Amino acid sequence: MMIWINDTLFLLLLVILGFFLTQIECLRFELESGHTKCIAEEIKGHAMTVGKYHIVNPNDGHPLPDTHKVTVRVTSAHANSHAHHYAENVHEGHFSFETAEAADYHTCFTAADHKPPVKLNVDFEWKSGVAAKDWTNVAKKSSVEAMEMELKHMLEIVQGVHDEMFYLREREEEMQELNRDTSYKLAWMTGLSIIVCLSVAGLQVWHLKTFFEKKKLI
Repeated sequence: MMIWINDTLFLLLLVILGFFLTQIECLRFELESGHTKCIAEEIKGHAMTVGKYHIVNPNDGHPLPDTHKVTVRVTSAHANSHAHHYAENVHEGHFSFETAEAADYHTCFTAADHKPPVKLNVDFEWKSGVAAKDWTNVAKKSSVEAMEMELKHMLEIVQGVHDEMFYLREREEEMQELNRDTSYKLAWMTGLSIIVCLSVAGLQVWHLKTFFEKKKLI
């Protein structure tokens, strides 16, 4: 009985940890015409990510003015990467793709130049991992019971936690290897600096001794 309770608590801890590890970013920001604002998110490899955005209407009940348009571009931090999403002069939009590798992904919003300048308010929601899946549509398509759907959701969360733990372990090993390499190079440079300093000091002593001997001071 105690073992079952411990396993249940462990599963609950994994589920709770999964909610914390799930990446959900919802924000509203201000963008002035002629300027660009980028938002970065670190996403692990082979993870689903979705985002949607729209310009807030400053006058409810009226259509958005032509000045309220943005160009959106989603890329990764790698220099040779292609744009995962590109939309030009739009009021709203959305994107979804599966990451090929772990990297920092950037979503950049550019407001068209306008005179006089205007300020736009943009609502942006960015999800990745388990949160990126539309569980409501999945349930409608598969016509499964609510409990089964919830269990599948929990299984996805646990799997996400499992993958995240391995990803963090790999990052930790990379950092440890970098620290070892840095320590080795630092020790090598320190030893080389000491050898150079001792050599220079020896040459100075030899030069002074030779000079004083020639002057017959010693």
